[in-house]
Amino acid sequence: MANVAVIGAQWGDEGKGKVVDWLASRADIVVRFQGGHNAGHTLVVGNQTYKLSLLPSGLVRGKLGIIGNGVVVDPEALLAEIARVRTQGLSVTPETLRLADNATLILPLHSAIDRARETARGDRKIGTTGRGIGPAYEDKVGRRAIRVCDLAEPETLSEKLDELLLHHNTLLAGLGAETFEKQALLDDLLRLAPQILPYAEPVWERLDEARRAGRRILFEGAQAVMLDNDHGTYPFVTSSNTVAATAASGSGIGPSAIGFVLGIAKAYTTRVGSGPFPTELHDATGQLLGERGREFGTVTGRKRRCGWFDACMVRQAVKTGGIHGLALTKLDVLDGLPELNICVGYQVGGETLRHLPAGQRAQAAATPIYETMQGWSGTSGGARSWAELPAQAIKYVRRIEELVEAPITVVSTGPERDDTIMVRDPFED
Repeated sequence: MANVAVIGAQWGDEGKGKVVDWLASRADIVVRFQGGHNAGHTLVVGNQTYKLSLLPSGLVRGKLGIIGNGVVVDPEALLAEIARVRTQGLSVTPETLRLADNATLILPLHSAIDRARETARGDRKIGTTGRGIGPAYEDKVGRRAIRVCDLAEPETLSEKLDELLLHHNTLLAGLGAETFEKQALLDDLLRLAPQILPYAEPVWERLDEARRAGRRILFEGAQAVMLDNDHGTYPFVTSSNTVAATAASGSGIGPSAIGFVLGIAKAYTTRVGSGPFPTELHDATGQLLGERGREFGTVTGRKRRCGWFDACMVRQAVKTGGIHGLALTKLDVLDGLPELNICVGYQVGGETLRHLPAGQRAQAAATPIYETMQGWSGTSGGARSWAELPAQAIKYVRRIEELVEAPITVVSTGPERDDTIMVRDPFED
């Protein structure tokens, strides 16, 4: 059996939570490998709705959850999330959740810097959630980060805080924001240490043992390929690499162990925050997609921008993200629309392109080239086999396959886990 990595193939919010939940029911271990608590996965299980940010989705199914070294962890947010899901009856203990001891911590000063810089940008805002994810990653690559393992070494913690505050207080003061006192931060971290450290271990070792034992591992990505720090619509991206390769580096397991890479894409396109969006709709159809699809961010509650399916962008995500097959979600949202447009290219400065250019102004100038298809009058909602889909809906799915140059291996037709058509089992070799 193959291990599976799940990544977004658009700008996030593709419905990864439901697909991951569906796969997690058959996995042994579920691993988060990048991002922070800006990620948001919604899982509907019976009459319970779980909204997870840091916790791996497999915990809902009683599977071992691992937070890898590629994740930046806000300890307060993690403990609050654990407490919240426990009130919903979910068991989260050091036996069910493990945390990489070399993962970077997010401190209150990181979110303060995040917000202060976003304010300073004025009209040029990136669209950050303000939760300190970016500044924490900056500290990681700047070699001044405080990591989970440092909580066990008060002297190391104290020394690192000196360096951290020298850097960040200077920046905060320059931005006209309130600075931080070392002792208050140190006291908070030492208070949190006994609550966090029981979950900590070298998770790479556990994953190596699991791989050798033939256990099924599901790698759960956050955000999406077009928000990748290298391959996305830079600078309107997240602060981590979201491609499948990061499943290896962000968990401490070799790339050969990743196996099948499943990309998730909506049957249309959405985006939260600022940045280019060639197929965005500002009309009644865009409003309809948002209302039907309940397009609000799981974490932030922000209204998502909506538009037609961008096959060019998803094709780009397939190539750069290492995607073997796609799960197409929310097909039912398109029910009843008389016509559907698919973006098959862009016009940029008189040139026709099949990819989003890297340049910021060129991205903003990209105008979609559409192919129009007939919609369908029947319903696809709740379909669990190809036979239950309207014929034109099947044609739409097949055309997407051709344009993105990847097979559709899963089709999601509703919020319930079983509202799914499986073409190929990602866990099968």
